[in-house]
Amino acid sequence: MTVGLLNGFINGSFAEDGNMILNNPWGVVSLVDLYVGFVLFAMWMSFREKDLLHAILWVISIMVLGFFTGALYVLIALYTSKNDWLTFFLGARKEKVLKQSKNDII
Repeated sequence: MTVGLLNGFINGSFAEDGNMILNNPWGVVSLVDLYVGFVLFAMWMSFREKDLLHAILWVISIMVLGFFTGALYVLIALYTSKNDWLTFFLGARKEKVLKQSKNDII
């Protein structure tokens, strides 16, 4: 992923290559698909984060570097969740969600 990104930044022409992609209907479909994925992933990242500044930085990073950032975020989330899947998926909101769900049951 790193090599691919570096190759694109070093050898590619963003304006020329972007123009080719935007002139191809499948290129447009691919970009829409990609950015819908970015937005959904960014929403999950924002939900998990306790600090608004961290969430904003992660979202900007995924919009610039793509799923390279997503892969890094998942790796960090897996490592810090210590095999607790609720922590992995809910992040800093785990306790609040558990408390709210417990109150909903009662």
